Amino acid sequence: MTRIFCVANQKGGVGKTTTTVNLAAGLARVGQRVLVIDLDPQGNATMGSGVDKRALQLTVYDVLLESATIAEARVKSEKVGYDVLGANRELAGAEVELVELERRDKRLKGAIAAVAADYDFVLIDCPPSLSLLTLNGLCSAHGVVVPMQCEYFALEGLSDLVNTIKQVHANLNPDLQIIGLLRVMFDPRITLQQQVSEQLKAHFGDKVFNTVIPRNVRLAEAPSYGLPGVVFDPASKGAQSFVEFAQEMVQRVEAA
Repeated sequence: MTRIFCVANQKGGVGKTTTTVNLAAGLARVGQRVLVIDLDPQGNATMGSGVDKRALQLTVYDVLLESATIAEARVKSEKVGYDVLGANRELAGAEVELVELERRDKRLKGAIAAVAADYDFVLIDCPPSLSLLTLNGLCSAHGVVVPMQCEYFALEGLSDLVNTIKQVHANLNPDLQIIGLLRVMFDPRITLQQQVSEQLKAHFGDKVFNTVIPRNVRLAEAPSYGLPGVVFDPASKGAQSFVEFAQEMVQRVEAA
């Protein structure tokens, strides 16, 4: 069965895109068939997967407006080993256009259903705001992977996200749940980060992934080369952590 996961957090700058592309590359590395859907008009997940967003003929924008299917719009990125449904600036206009349309929050769900058999995992990179784009992602998904830094403000943002997921679960998508919280950019030398990490584990229990992604320069450098860190420097600590995370994700899904 295909697993469809949103990578979401209403706080910006927490590493959602880094998590999406590196998890995708890690899953591809352990033999999974993966599609990444970029729902952010900035198109960072597209560029970070080795795909030039400026050269795309068809994007997720065309899929949402139903002028193209995912099968027509997806791109196979040989460099990274997974498929990409890309985004560019056009997507910002979809917000306004979707408001008038029927099934405006379920369009992505229908499009994914048509290609679901081609993939083991579909990962959706959501924008930081709660918009119609994010809603399309949440209505399509079985669960949400929440990357977060172990800082005080991150806990504030997390409570907002949990409330949003509860509302979508109650009103639009009864399948939706939090799959797990991923601690990213973690520096064990900082006492506050250790304290927040312990608070997370105390409050969320096994919803906190065992894998921790360390703060890592190679992961930060990789996007400027248009690659996930897992492909850019497989020997780096950050890359190895993401491959571990991919293995943990596969185990969780098989155990569920």
